[in-house]
Amino acid sequence: MRDHDATIETERTAENVHGEMSTQTVLRSTTMTSPVGELTVVASSAGVRAVLWPLDGPDRVRLTEVESSGGSDAGIATDRRDEILAAAVDQLEDYFRGERTAFDVPLDAHGTGFQLDAWRALQTIAFGTTISYGEQADRMGDKRKARAVGAANGRNPISIIVPCHRVVGSTGALTGFAGGMDAKRWLLDHESRVAGHTLV
Repeated sequence: MRDHDATIETERTAENVHGEMSTQTVLRSTTMTSPVGELTVVASSAGVRAVLWPLDGPDRVRLTEVESSGGSDAGIATDRRDEILAAAVDQLEDYFRGERTAFDVPLDAHGTGFQLDAWRALQTIAFGTTISYGEQADRMGDKRKARAVGAANGRNPISIIVPCHRVVGSTGALTGFAGGMDAKRWLLDHESRVAGHTLV
């Protein structure tokens, strides 16, 4: 359920650190309730930029362009950005109800080249399954980079939709997760239950 929507603005012109004028995209956000806590969904005109946890700090995912203010449902589904937010919330709600095992909402993740490669690799992990950081690194072409992959996963801005929760330690043990270990355990248990039902 969508709870609160931030104000909307197409773009603004700002001075960058070099004193040059540049156009900066203003992001739109909404919050939703979920079984793993309140989530904040952030989108640009191109796609979902982030799905954030209740205790996410500004150092993990930097979103300096987000503007939020009071009010709700201001212009929902009147332009592309609103449609993206609405679609993301709808798909997440379907996921939590066990009615969706894959997401097709457009994404607009920002990161380094290596981070983007790691996040793309996350999207290849099948629903209801897990892999290790070493396996993810191997899929990316260098199994020795498991530690760097772990760091990149820790910066994944689009939680759940880009499923970093499906990566576990080499022994199968649950490891660090931005949403907390209880949330990671819930997500994996939920997917296991749903996969068990859908595969019968």
